[in-house]
Amino acid sequence: MTIDAGSMTDTKQWDGFEAGTWTSMIDVRDFIQKNYTPYEGDQEFLVGPTKKTLQLWDTLEKNYLSVEREKRVFDVDTETPADVDAFGPGYISEDDDVIVGLQTDVPLKRAMMPYGGWRMVETAIKEAGKEVNEDVKEIFTRYRKTHNQGVFDVYTPRIRAARSSHIITGLPDAYGRGRIIGDYRRVALYGVDRLIAEKQKDKDRHSDQPFSQDWARDREEISEQIHALHKLKTMAEGYGFDISRPAETAQEAVQWTYFGYLGAIKSQDGAAMSFGRLSGFFDIYFERDFERGILTEEQAQEIIDSLIIKLRIVRFLRTESYDDIFSGDPYWATWSDGGFGTDGRTLVTKTSFRLLNTLINLGPAPEPNITIFWSEKLPEGYKRFCAEVSIETSSLQYEADHQIVKHWGDDAAIACCVSPMPVGKQMQFFGARVNAAKSLLYAINGGRDEMTGKQIVEGYEPIQGDGPLDFDEVWMKYEEMLTWVVETYVEALNIIHWSHDKYAYEAIEMALHDTDIVRTMGCGIAGLSIVADSLSAIKYATVTPVRDETGLIVDYITEGDFPRYGNDDDRADDIAATIVHTVMSKIKAIPMYRNAIPTQSVLTITSNVVYGKNTGSFPSGHRAGTPFAPGANPENGADTHGMLASMLSVGKLDYNDALDGISLTNTIVPTSLGRDKNEQIGNLVGIMDAGIVAKG
Repeated sequence: MTIDAGSMTDTKQWDGFEAGTWTSMIDVRDFIQKNYTPYEGDQEFLVGPTKKTLQLWDTLEKNYLSVEREKRVFDVDTETPADVDAFGPGYISEDDDVIVGLQTDVPLKRAMMPYGGWRMVETAIKEAGKEVNEDVKEIFTRYRKTHNQGVFDVYTPRIRAARSSHIITGLPDAYGRGRIIGDYRRVALYGVDRLIAEKQKDKDRHSDQPFSQDWARDREEISEQIHALHKLKTMAEGYGFDISRPAETAQEAVQWTYFGYLGAIKSQDGAAMSFGRLSGFFDIYFERDFERGILTEEQAQEIIDSLIIKLRIVRFLRTESYDDIFSGDPYWATWSDGGFGTDGRTLVTKTSFRLLNTLINLGPAPEPNITIFWSEKLPEGYKRFCAEVSIETSSLQYEADHQIVKHWGDDAAIACCVSPMPVGKQMQFFGARVNAAKSLLYAINGGRDEMTGKQIVEGYEPIQGDGPLDFDEVWMKYEEMLTWVVETYVEALNIIHWSHDKYAYEAIEMALHDTDIVRTMGCGIAGLSIVADSLSAIKYATVTPVRDETGLIVDYITEGDFPRYGNDDDRADDIAATIVHTVMSKIKAIPMYRNAIPTQSVLTITSNVVYGKNTGSFPSGHRAGTPFAPGANPENGADTHGMLASMLSVGKLDYNDALDGISLTNTIVPTSLGRDKNEQIGNLVGIMDAGIVAKG
């Protein structure tokens, strides 16, 4: 059935909203800007959890979460390949009726997602103590080519060598790539029928053009998006909801939005499945229902609490080795909040407070990953509540709002960890990261692996002799090795994303994007602090290499003092900034698949432990096999001048060299912030203001 999008600009579900360009075209940002209510107050209006919320959480804990903790995996469905409309409706309990929807038919039961690769699925099933369905196995090993097969058919020998030696780690070549934020708000604001109609128009706009590979690919991808939207309607119908139309109430707006997200997590197991930027959007519906007299504050909080519960129980079928890489079972459902619009109004709303309040009502949790876009100009009540929740739960992440708005606009969200992008208008080809620290050891050893002794990189001469290392020589060799590492890395990424588009396309997520989007290639580095400190040691102290019986340098004797990165000392901090710039320059020199714009992050997520396990000793004193510092953090124990000094050091990294984000993780004992709660809150706000302003 063909739907005329032009006839759907006058919709009763929009009664009470101020019109704008959003009524005639898909533009959620315009809807928000025209209709949201900034909130400058404090948290006094908040309420605790309802009885239903507590009962639901208690049922989850007793019947599911406690069992999962004992077994690692609660259950796996081995019969049904995952899809948007796979599985019938599932509920936590009989009174689970506020915000509904599960990935499968039972809480915490994991689904197979074999389109990314069968080998990983089979391994994960067996590790969970289940038996593989042989019919399903035959389909995905004999009749249906997977993304993983496509990648390894194309991988070159040097990529395989780099991958096996762990100089490149965590590549999405056997699972979903993630870092694609579907604009799930579109389901609520427009209804699925309108979205289908718009996509059909986009599909046919170039139908009179002659055949080309790009023309055919675009038509096929949009067709897949349309099919996925129809499946989304079917899935929602199973729960008794008609999402073909726009949402009419606040509860429907949250439910419709969640259904869009549920379609994504039912069909894709991306390394990061961000939820986007929701609070301002939801708040518009809450405020309208308050004015109508059909909603109370208790009900509003209950809706948000129920949504958060659903986000906390998302599970993907992963292998134990995947869990090792990421130190657990994360899926990075990042929810971004706070910040300012380009018109100077704060984007903080009452629902921004309701979101934070879930951490009080339900207790701390890593998912969803709540990220606050911080500015010293944020309303004081909101800043203090963020600080209070951080002190109480350790469950918030902060980004510099001025950098986000400057580069990505005021409707941007974090796609994974620290990676920003405008919602619904951009996607990222996720790229994991290279081991920049191990690359230094390869440079010194001429491409031999310091852990295994294997020759991984051919054609590079090692450092000769037993005398102290010369900084200029080491830096020259490091630059040369980085060229090989980066070229190998980007080659792998281009192959991966060519294959992923072909064999494991994210149809529902892309259906909730503009058809014409910006694509970035999200590269990254790990081990920055180790490299910076090691090069600083070589430059400012005396570093003598220690060789084994084969001549391989396996350790170093460092004599004398040297400046360490993370203490606001330009000598070391400039080295770190130069490393980041050098790697990014080499990345930019290489053509990208689908003309993607290269970006870089300084980020390890939780894989800093795995990187450390597979890397040797350094001139800085970092020992073989020990964890890296996370992200852009100073080396563990090396930041001797306090938290603010470390923030100032990280602030010297040029954001233009790392537009995919720079991660700094700090741990503070609350008592060190002040004598009482009020003083602690005030001092943490002061530190955040000082540090994030400095980074600008």
